[in-house]
Amino acid sequence: VEFSYPPLKPGEGHDSHSLPEEWKYLPFLALPDGAHNYQEDTVFFHLPPRCGDQTTVYGVSCYRQIEAKALKVRQADITRETVQKSVCVLSQLPLYGLLQAKLQLITHAYFEEKDFSQISILKELYDHMNSSLGNTLLEGSQVYLGLSPRDLVLHFRHKVLILFKLILLEKKVLFYISPVNRLVGALMTVLSLFPGMIEHGLTDCSQYRPRKSVSEDAGLQENTPQLDNYVSLSAADTSNTNLGMGKGGRKMAGNHSLESQKANMPFSQSDKTCNGAQSSNGTVQRLKVPSRTSPASSESDWETLDPNILEESNLKGGEGENTASEQAENLPSEGMSSESLPITVQPQANTGHMVLVPGLISGLEEDQYGMPLAIFTKGYLCLPYMALQQHHLLSDVTVRGFVAGATNILFRQQKHLSDAIVEIEDAHVQIHDPELRKILNPTTADLRFSDYLVKHVTENRDDVFLDGTGWEGGDEWIRAQFSAYLHALLAAVLQPDNEKTLSDFGTAFVAAWKNTHNYRVWNSNKHPALAEVNSSHPFQGQYSVSDVKLRLSHSVQNSERGKKIGNVMVSTSRNVVQTGKAVGQSVGGAFTSAKSAMSSWFSTFTQSTQSLGD
Repeated sequence: VEFSYPPLKPGEGHDSHSLPEEWKYLPFLALPDGAHNYQEDTVFFHLPPRCGDQTTVYGVSCYRQIEAKALKVRQADITRETVQKSVCVLSQLPLYGLLQAKLQLITHAYFEEKDFSQISILKELYDHMNSSLGNTLLEGSQVYLGLSPRDLVLHFRHKVLILFKLILLEKKVLFYISPVNRLVGALMTVLSLFPGMIEHGLTDCSQYRPRKSVSEDAGLQENTPQLDNYVSLSAADTSNTNLGMGKGGRKMAGNHSLESQKANMPFSQSDKTCNGAQSSNGTVQRLKVPSRTSPASSESDWETLDPNILEESNLKGGEGENTASEQAENLPSEGMSSESLPITVQPQANTGHMVLVPGLISGLEEDQYGMPLAIFTKGYLCLPYMALQQHHLLSDVTVRGFVAGATNILFRQQKHLSDAIVEIEDAHVQIHDPELRKILNPTTADLRFSDYLVKHVTENRDDVFLDGTGWEGGDEWIRAQFSAYLHALLAAVLQPDNEKTLSDFGTAFVAAWKNTHNYRVWNSNKHPALAEVNSSHPFQGQYSVSDVKLRLSHSVQNSERGKKIGNVMVSTSRNVVQTGKAVGQSVGGAFTSAKSAMSSWFSTFTQSTQSLGD
């Protein structure tokens, strides 16, 4: 770390290279492995809190490289032909896309100066962010800036629901692709499908301990400062052309903490503080925040809410209810065909129109349905980007699971450390355990749901604007469908004699989900609002010919035999185009190959559909 504003450690200068023990991986996260292969890149990452009662620190880093000869001022430590730097922001708010947009502009301007000693622009960014960013941004759509479920569905198609269920089951899921911006974008977009997850569900997602090198935690507690601010800015610096591990000259330029008024913060955090972060004028700010010790303390939390939010929350009583939600709740529960399903009226969770209360067990800010689910708690980590130095976390006994992203092939090769590897480039979800594959095998109703999403995203249709969910087939609309799916699952679980209803979600899947931490936490509280939600799968109904086609299509795309058939058909179509005697032989061979593959695969398929019918 070459520069940090305010200093990462109180009492040290802005140019101090020392790091808090909890943040020892910061340079490797902000300046990613293999960065020299790209002119620029963006990283989202999570750091553990520096006080036991604080929450996840959200990091966004913008990386660029420039030829050393282009610099106007060449400092003594620049000894190679290329200079690589990252400018990094550390924030208490999960505003990934918004921070990225601002940071990319500043990083570009910083490089355009061609003099890296000109740090005033970084200080200005710190002041600007803390004056313009606040917790109220979590209540709007800006929290999803840059995260596109539409692109995710276009790329992964029906597999998006499998990813959704994998995380519900709290499995060890590793995403893999390079460069980092594609990796973190896909991973965080999957998480954005869970209602309230990005806004309030990640506060406990990075509670890991780095490998100890010097002292134990107890000794660190006394002099680790709290990040008493919204955003903290950091610029990472290196003049290496090759950023291989073990290179000594790899440096990160500063981490500038962006102070901000915490008085308007409705998050219920503990008022126990550490040393406080030092502001630019040398004063130490210690701002008390509402405590989260008991339900009674939640009254004081509302005093700090923006008045507009309180006014909006009063609509919760009756006539202010979203009309779309009323339509959704009155959906007929009898069987319906996949051609005429009225799921489009189901609303997105009304973020900003309902009061959030601290969950007594989860510790997360929850809505009336118990969202977000307490998935990323108690040692289940969310690490959008993992540096190679964090590899030990995958096998750490205190880590019960993870959703993590990696660009280094070493992560992908060690398959025994994860339950599923998601190769983003090929949209391939590799699940190692046959039993888990069986649990996640989509039901007929699930296939209809996935097909419905894919059709709305891929087909050109007249734009239909739905109140509360945006354009049909758009990003908000897709999030609304997953919200409706999850609410229906939760409502179905609460019903007596619900075996038939739950079978639409997958009997084995529901049984496995009931053993997870997030289900037990959710089930320990009452959620009366779910009584008004339709407690059947949004796409439940009688089995039909169209379902056979869906099942066939799904099996062809996913099974090895199905892929062989696809390859055979491709080679057949190529050969048909050609002319001459060789064509006849080739086509004959191709058809024979197709016939044998098809008959073998179809016998397996008929068995599976028969058992499904039973």
